[in-house]
Amino acid sequence: MRTRPLKVALLGCGVVGSEVARIMTTHADDLAARIGAPLELAGVAVRRPSKVREGIDPALITTDATALVKRGDIDVVVEVIGGIEPARTLITTAFEHGASVVSANKALLAKDGTTLYDAAARHGRDLYFEAAVAGAIPLIRPLRESLAGDTVNRVLGIVNGTTNFILDRMDTAGSGYSEALDEATALGYAEADPTADVEGFDAAAKAAILAGIAFHTRVRLDDVHREGITEVTSADLASAQRMGCTVKLLAICERAADGRSVTARVHPAMIPLSHPLASVREAYNAVFVEAEAAGQLMFYGPGAGGAPTASAVLGDLVAVCRNKLNGATGPGESAYTRLPVSSMGEVVTRYHINLDVADKPGVLAQVATVFAEHGVSIDTVRQKGKDGEASLVVVTHRAADAALSGTVEALRKLDTVRGVASIMRVEGE
Repeated sequence: MRTRPLKVALLGCGVVGSEVARIMTTHADDLAARIGAPLELAGVAVRRPSKVREGIDPALITTDATALVKRGDIDVVVEVIGGIEPARTLITTAFEHGASVVSANKALLAKDGTTLYDAAARHGRDLYFEAAVAGAIPLIRPLRESLAGDTVNRVLGIVNGTTNFILDRMDTAGSGYSEALDEATALGYAEADPTADVEGFDAAAKAAILAGIAFHTRVRLDDVHREGITEVTSADLASAQRMGCTVKLLAICERAADGRSVTARVHPAMIPLSHPLASVREAYNAVFVEAEAAGQLMFYGPGAGGAPTASAVLGDLVAVCRNKLNGATGPGESAYTRLPVSSMGEVVTRYHINLDVADKPGVLAQVATVFAEHGVSIDTVRQKGKDGEASLVVVTHRAADAALSGTVEALRKLDTVRGVASIMRVEGE
């Protein structure tokens, strides 16, 4: 074993960063044995230096992150500060000054991963980011390495624990959205401002990363269709239950049947209770991968939290340090296919539409005619009426999103249609 330590700089020491530092200290001997050299925490960049950080030498604390990554003797920079800037500049600066990087920054990777990949390749450094998607669940490395010889056609997953907890409570406890969100906040699953989670931004960033790796093409955050869960109601969950389904916020990345394009989207969807993802409860994550040779694979586990995310960071740190000792680098960006990302209008799926209609003869015929005129085939219809008003639930066969949008627009113009109560996609069949 090499006796000279590999020096690690830590950018950020919050929930995840403090766990990374703790594990580096408490498992120092094991990590050294696995890597082939000891690790040394050489500096910790923070915004509030006065805060007490148990187990970390105060002499290591600095507010000058730029100076830390420019030192020249740093082997690996661990970035867990998040956001676009200054993280992007700090990472590229680290590459320029000889360090490889382990990051958990999903937002930056989804928005401008190309800049990071290019900088890492230009300077011959590693960029690893297992912790950016699904916390402790090993997912990035299996897609980048284990399935590198296969063709992945679909990635379907629950990648946000906050929204899964909320929808699970609405489904199993009968809670309303606001009540379930309050419970998630009280338990620490939701931030004080939950917008990034409940509006689907967090999941969309992860979908962009997964799609890019799975399909060997560049997919940016702006390419991902995004819908959140704020409009999901108890009535939607009840309708799903009647169909033998539940509702999940899904990240879905697909290769077109002809292999010439891909799609990436995040939205609530009904999935059958028989699907493995339907049983994912509370704040857990799970990702279902479909590949030509490997078949169907499922990855499951805690998708957030200090210790689980730190586990993923440390796994990357070990891999990067091994590469450093061997004078090698791991896999970089693979975007050789250059596949275009199709718009949401081209996506084909099933739909569950709940209409408020007048309770009188001929309404169903009018509605069915509109669907037929737009080329959308109906699978099942359920109607319930009382006192002149009725609810009409239509489940379609597979149809393009653009065709369904045209159908709904035409339905709104019918005098007998009082309103469209909800529209939800049906996946996993």
